[in-house]
Amino acid sequence: MNGPPQRPDLEPAFLMHRRPYRETSALLETFTREHGRVALVARGARRPRSSLRGALQPFVPLLIGWTARGELGTLRSVEVPMAVKTLDGRGLHSGLYMNELLLRLTHRNDPHPELFDAYTVVVAALRAGGDEQQALRIFEKRTLESIGYGMLLDREADTGAPVLPERHYAYRPDHGPTLATPRKGESIDVTGATLLALAREDVLDTEAQRDAKRLMRFVIGTHLGGRPLASRGLFRRNEG
Repeated sequence: MNGPPQRPDLEPAFLMHRRPYRETSALLETFTREHGRVALVARGARRPRSSLRGALQPFVPLLIGWTARGELGTLRSVEVPMAVKTLDGRGLHSGLYMNELLLRLTHRNDPHPELFDAYTVVVAALRAGGDEQQALRIFEKRTLESIGYGMLLDREADTGAPVLPERHYAYRPDHGPTLATPRKGESIDVTGATLLALAREDVLDTEAQRDAKRLMRFVIGTHLGGRPLASRGLFRRNEG
């Protein structure tokens, strides 16, 4: 049996995904600070005069209220506490990538307040025209930490010896950096300097950014079971 209904109010949230539902409503996938991903029905949201049409926009900080007894709840209220510009260009593509990553790697009703805060910071940086590659690498790292797959970055997996910036390491997603040569396809080559910069969340120079992007793509791909992300195809089409 289901317990008493949940009735959160003024919960910080972002809209992750929206699709039509019946004639005038919408199904929403939201990311909330204290309840994690929450699926909601927004009744009447697609009516021409609905106040929800303008409020329910991605990458806009929201305060929402809903009622839920099971996995699918009903949206009761939406407030937009501040006026912000929408993401566009590369910032938009980066935001869509973050959304897809969360949808693929997190579970509904599983709170990740630290990840919500990280998402909020990155969206603000993207809106301000910050370095999206730097922001994405840190967000990827924090996402893995939040879901229990934190990366070993500052010491060797086999010996515990400190990672040295001048060395090259073989990084295995299920193990960490090692100087040993694993079997083909099990690891990716990465410099110690890149590992240490990620560990400290330092600014990555151009070479380290390329190194870190390859590393994170390899590690995340492992946790996604090899299934590609649609948003990466969008990146390639935009850049090509």
